[in-house]
Amino acid sequence: MGFQSADPEGILVGGVLMDKIIINGGHRLCGKVRVSAAKNSVLPIIAASLLCPKQSLLEDIPFLNDVYVICDVLTSLGAKTVLSAEDNSIMINCENIESVEPPLDLVTRMRASFYVMGPLLSRFGKVKISQPGGCNIGTRPIDLHLKGFSAMGAEISLDHGFVEASCKKLKGAKIYLDFPSVGATENIMMAAVLAEGETIIQNAAEEPEIVDLSTFLNKMGANITGAGTDKIRIEGVKDLKSTVHQVIPDRIEAGTYMVAAAITNGDIIIENVIMEHIRPVIAKLQEAGIKVIEGNNRIRVYSDGIIKPVDIKTLPYPGFPTDMQAQFMALMSRANGTSIITETVFENRFMHITELNRMGANIKAEGRSAVVEGTGRLTGAKVRATDLRAGAALVLAGLAAEGETEIQEIHHLDRGYYNIVEKLKSVGGDIARG
Repeated sequence: MGFQSADPEGILVGGVLMDKIIINGGHRLCGKVRVSAAKNSVLPIIAASLLCPKQSLLEDIPFLNDVYVICDVLTSLGAKTVLSAEDNSIMINCENIESVEPPLDLVTRMRASFYVMGPLLSRFGKVKISQPGGCNIGTRPIDLHLKGFSAMGAEISLDHGFVEASCKKLKGAKIYLDFPSVGATENIMMAAVLAEGETIIQNAAEEPEIVDLSTFLNKMGANITGAGTDKIRIEGVKDLKSTVHQVIPDRIEAGTYMVAAAITNGDIIIENVIMEHIRPVIAKLQEAGIKVIEGNNRIRVYSDGIIKPVDIKTLPYPGFPTDMQAQFMALMSRANGTSIITETVFENRFMHITELNRMGANIKAEGRSAVVEGTGRLTGAKVRATDLRAGAALVLAGLAAEGETEIQEIHHLDRGYYNIVEKLKSVGGDIARG
């Protein structure tokens, strides 16, 4: 069966657009939830398939809106992308790539489309792409990506919102990143796989998703060492081969369901998790008085109803993830005391404060910090998801709130959480699309 595009503004059911979620809160969530594969790992891995003129099979893939978009990007370039609904896999064949210029409408819809730049430049020696889109959570410049490509010998030009890069052949280089950017680390790593000689990325990002990308590329025949540390070495190879890969579990989805148990005084077992990937979330939940029991690829989270205030500062991995900041803010709004949450990664990631305050929270932003006065009680309201993780925070708040919560613009949520409504229903949430 061919890959079909999802509706970019929500889910169509019986011809009706389902772009809001209705939650009747106050129910204690109990049961088991299985975490899907990591969105932030799936997207660059799909893009990396462009490096190989053969077939790649990706297993256990969550069919999120962003996955549909990145596959549409590859299809527009001439790749064949085929999904199997039976086992949630994607077969990608990039033998007959016909274009190195992804369509504007797809690239501007999702920031991760920019991941195709490194593979196309490395394999074909040229690429032209629009400036990327995505969640409006702050400035995420692409200058570090371009700095890396330029150091490897590419000529870069920017004109009328487009980026164009070309080279006869990329050459290995030593590249120091001014900030440990995940996207830049991954894009440069992909570009270096087919380059001549050795590339060293210093001050590289250390996220688990980078390790997963490295694992996928090495399975195809790349020579990458040091992924997961701040110094990655890539020895260029001449060609790559077919491979099969299963993507790592989504640590942010796992963390979100952990907070769901905590905020509803619930008791949830979260399956398909890698403990080391969620260590910062575990630590903060325990500091907040939430009970956490680790098992074999599963974790149990339960609460006795007492939530202690904790201070949080987001940092690059292995620090507390920025993608869990909004969810913890929702949790701290129910704490017995005052918490301070400091966002150091993105400067515009407090847009959910206004919406949480509509639900009875007492949160004030002061620069890059937010002061959360725990009220212990939230009430249902009509709110709007301003971005992906803000949407998750509002769902969590709605699950704990008294009365009905209506969350609009949930297409943001569908970019990062696979079957979230069904999964929350399975553990006792009164939640539905409207």
